[in-house]
This record gives sequence, structure tokens and C-alpha cells, in this order.
Amino acid sequence: MNSFLFFIGTALLPVVAFPFEDFYINTHNIVHQLEPHEQHILFYLALIAVALGIGGIRAILCPMAAYHLQSCDQPKLLSFFNWFYWMVNLNSTVVFLGIAYIQQSVAKNLCFLIPFTSVLLALIALHMVRNKLTFRPKKGSSLLTTLGVFLNSFKMCCLHYRHLSGDVANWLDRAKENNGGCYSETSVENVKILVKLFPLFGLQLLYRACITQIPSGYYLQTMHSNLKLNGFLLPVAVMKVISILPVLILAPLLELLNTYYQSPKKKLPSPATFITMGHGCAALSALLAGISEIHRKDYPEVEQTLSGKVLQVSSMTCFQLTPQYILLGVAEAFVTPACSLIAFCLTPSNLRGVSLHFLTLSYGGGCFLGAFLIHLLYFVSGGNFYPNNLSSGNMERFFFILATLMAINTLVFWRISQRYADLSVELSSGIKDSPLSEKLLQYKTCLRFYDTMERSDTLTSMETVL
Repeated sequence: MNSFLFFIGTALLPVVAFPFEDFYINTHNIVHQLEPHEQHILFYLALIAVALGIGGIRAILCPMAAYHLQSCDQPKLLSFFNWFYWMVNLNSTVVFLGIAYIQQSVAKNLCFLIPFTSVLLALIALHMVRNKLTFRPKKGSSLLTTLGVFLNSFKMCCLHYRHLSGDVANWLDRAKENNGGCYSETSVENVKILVKLFPLFGLQLLYRACITQIPSGYYLQTMHSNLKLNGFLLPVAVMKVISILPVLILAPLLELLNTYYQSPKKKLPSPATFITMGHGCAALSALLAGISEIHRKDYPEVEQTLSGKVLQVSSMTCFQLTPQYILLGVAEAFVTPACSLIAFCLTPSNLRGVSLHFLTLSYGGGCFLGAFLIHLLYFVSGGNFYPNNLSSGNMERFFFILATLMAINTLVFWRISQRYADLSVELSSGIKDSPLSEKLLQYKTCLRFYDTMERSDTLTSMETVL
């Protein structure tokens, strides 16, 4: 379904893009039929379909691949997530370089056919191997159960404050059957374990807001810098590739460290430590972006043509912005695999897919938070902190505010990181501590004991007969 939506979106984009104007075939004048408002409608419909399709694919792809690693230990899981995101970024590098070069140097409308053709080939390939990629989870929906526990707990809390009496250790305990709820103790305890990861998910919002500066604030800086290299006009996407390179380099190095530290005497830093370092790199990147913006405005302006428009840009070369892109790439190499590992390891097996979905949701929420911060600071400053013309505003103040918020976010995560440091905790310990569970276990033990005694007596009598 998600791939089909993605396919529809990529099919609509070439319809809108080709041609933008009237053109000739031999001596025949072909008139462009679509009106501008029709183009806009189709364009936004295509973007919505692409966004829904790619969002669904991203939410499903990583959990579906990780389901095959349920019985693997932590080093193998870390290796999987490192190489998984390494492949994703390698594909991004090829796409950015290829499409950007074709759009800028060959034909600007031809690049819209590339995603359409790629998705079509991907659908054919997926159809051919669909039986090997089909995963049938256990009966029942873990996501619906999780949401049901939250809703039932909230409902029971409202009834408690109005009519009932008695307290529980956690508000989610009100969803248990022995407290008048609708869900078993095991289901509620599993959801309580998942809730412990919500601070981790929440602290990724501001980090993702920093990552979204690559296609927004950092791109504006790059567009208003000198993109020429020995007379050749570089595409803006080159800087995005520079931010991907640290991921492509660091992932194999982290894999080597993972292999080296597998002995009991040597211990690799915890995933929480990698996340803290990554958040620190993101804060430092935003700080460098502000300093670079001050430095960029000190250079004299020159004319530069981008997509047929002549812009007044700084003569500072765009490669002086490289450190801030590299730092965000290093942050991605540290944070994304480590977050996926924590979300996978610290949840029960039947909720691991839900946990990874919540993590993906926090990534999407971070993008919206980044857009909200831009609009908020634009409105508060009257357009000064995020100006339409960078030379007439103070965009460096926006980057300094973002760096300050990210530094606070890093300190908060460092403060709570100890709860995510040990991934070897037995998830069922919280359930075993329950008095009801202990009684059930004792009851089952007694049943096994008497069953064994009955079988042994029967066996003895049979031996006597023989």
C-alpha cells in the first residue's frame, strides 16, 4: 500500500514537470495543456502521496528487518543497525549526486522520471520475492493493545477520581484486570516498560530539528555562498553528500570497534554514550553555523545564477561551511543506530516493532518542530532571525538559539542516560516481581510437581505388573 502511494506520487510528478512550456516536435508546435493552478494541484497531490508512501515505508522497513534478529545478542544487533543505516546513506549519496547532476547539467525535467522508474523497478522486484519478505506476527495487534492500555488507564483514572477509592503504584496499573481494567497484567507491565523509553523519544525531537537544518537553514547559507569550483557551478546537494560521508566512514570503523570489544575484558561505550556525543556534535554544528554566517557576510557580494535566477551571494566559498555539515554527519553516525538499538533491546519482543515505530514518529515530529521553530522565530523577530535575504538579516541569531536549546537537550539526556546504559537487563523481571505473577508461577510449579508424581506412580505400578 505504501509503495503504491509512493508510485502514484512519483508518476504524477513527471506529468506536472514535463513540459513546463510549449515545445516543438519537428515543425509542429505542441501547446502545454495544463493551466498553472492545475499544475499546483497535481504537484501538491504528488507531494502528499510521496510523503505518505515514504513515511509508511520508513516506519515498516527497519522493524521488519529487525524481526529476524529477535534471538541475536547486542553486538550483532548493533552491527545490523550500523550497516542498515550505512546502506540507506550510501543510496542517498548516489541519488543526490546523480539527480542533482542531471537536473543542473543535462535536463531539469528529466530528473522527475528517475524516481518514477526506480519505484516501478522496486515494485517489480518486491513482487518477485514477496514470499520471502512476508512476516506474520503473532495473533493480535501490539499497537492496538498498547493504545488500549493507555486509553483504559486514562478512563479508569477518571472513574477513580469521581467514584472510586484506592491507590496504585502507577497510573497504568488501573488498566489491569485485577484493578477493574480490561487488560492482563503482562500486557500492562510490557507497556510500562515501553513508557520508560518515552524520554528518549522526546529528546530526539530537538535533535531532529537540528538535522532538518541541512535542507533548510544550511542550504540557504550554501545557496548564498560561492558555489563555483574552477569555473564549474556545483549543485547545492554536494554539501548534503558531505554530511553523509561521515556516516559512510564511521559505520565501518564502529563495526571494527564492535568486533574488537567483544571480549569480556574490553567493553564498548554504551549506546547512551554515543547518543550523548551525537547530541553534542549537533549543538556544536549549530554553533559553527552561526559563526560561519557572521563570517560569510564579511565577504564582498558577487552574482551567481541558480535555476535561471541571478542571486547576489557572498564570495566566500561554500566549502568553508563544511565543518558544520561534517559534525551533523558524525552526529547521525552516533545517534541513529544507537537509538534503534536501545528501542529494540529495552522492550519486550512483542512490542519491539511498536517501539521502533514510536522512534520513527519522534523523527517525524522533530521535522515539524524544526519548521515550527523557524516560523516562531521568524514571527517574533519580524523576519530578522530567518530573513528572505540573508544579507539584510541576522540568521546567525537563529543558529545560536538552536545551539543553546540543543546544548540544554544534550545535558538533559546526559542526566538521564544511566537508565539506558545497561541493555542486558532481563525484561521479564518487572513481571516476575508482581505478587500475582509469583502466585501463578507457584501454582504452575505445584501442578508440574503433582503431574510428575502421578506419572511416576503410574510407571511404578506398571513395572510391578510386568
